[in-house]
Amino acid sequence: VQLQASGGGLVQAGGSLRLSCAASGLTFSSYGMGWFRQAPGKEREFVASISMSGLNTYYGDSVKGRFTISRNNAKNTVYLEMNTLKPEDTAVYYCAARYRVPATSDDDYDYWGQGTLVTVSS
Repeated sequence: VQLQASGGGLVQAGGSLRLSCAASGLTFSSYGMGWFRQAPGKEREFVASISMSGLNTYYGDSVKGRFTISRNNAKNTVYLEMNTLKPEDTAVYYCAARYRVPATSDDDYDYWGQGTLVTVSS
């Protein structure tokens, strides 16, 4: 199984970025998907998750109303649209896959991508 995250970069506060995570080696439509992030010196934090069908989404309190998770099962890809970015959003963002039901705890996920760095300048 491989999860390849991409789309990170440097952006000014108030800007937007779209992260992608391409999955291979698994039946993508059978997995809930999640995004987590980890800032320097901090623990990994739940950002968002999405059900197998894409009909149900969940967000961490710090990103609600600014970030949107979506998926395209035909392309085996999950996305994270990030708007109104803040310096405190700076972190390495990871995508993860969990069989069947998505979760908010990183302990519950089966597979992880390598991470993509997002840096938001003030």
